[in-house]
Amino acid sequence: MNELRTYLDDVVRTFRKSKALAEGALAQMSDDDLRRAIDPDANSVATLMQHLSGNLRSRFTDFLTTDGEKPDRDRDTEFTANELSRDALLSRWQAAWEVTLAAIAGLEPHDLARTVHIRGEAFAVVEALNRAATHTSYHVGQIVLLAKHFAGPEWRSLSIPKGQSANYAVGKYKQQAPPT
Repeated sequence: MNELRTYLDDVVRTFRKSKALAEGALAQMSDDDLRRAIDPDANSVATLMQHLSGNLRSRFTDFLTTDGEKPDRDRDTEFTANELSRDALLSRWQAAWEVTLAAIAGLEPHDLARTVHIRGEAFAVVEALNRAATHTSYHVGQIVLLAKHFAGPEWRSLSIPKGQSANYAVGKYKQQAPPT
């Protein structure tokens, strides 16, 4: 059982780290840059935030007991509607993350063997968590890349800056257990 608890604690850390990376990038973006796309077919950061917020809210609301694709979610509009203010985007973002982190932190090791459904397809909880972590990391990477692109030379690194690896002590990035 200890290995399963270790896994669950790591999943919580992984999601918290993804959230922190995205928010570190968002803090370096102007309101205009939130809506900029690098080409007509690309997503803006605002669009990515809407999509991740919709996805996380849908997947983790009543995670163990209802299908992860909620009837009130309109995934397609997450990629087209882009009129929300920064404050409205951040409000949705925070609400989705609160649901997500609470659902994951509330899991017990025995829950990992349970089955959940996403769009009617059955997944072991561990599979659904890994799938969600992968999807979230993918889009957070896009958010960070776009923020860095738009910031140019003003960008402040969210990890060890280029050429400064020797300045960072070994073990500085050791992960801590999530707060209980």
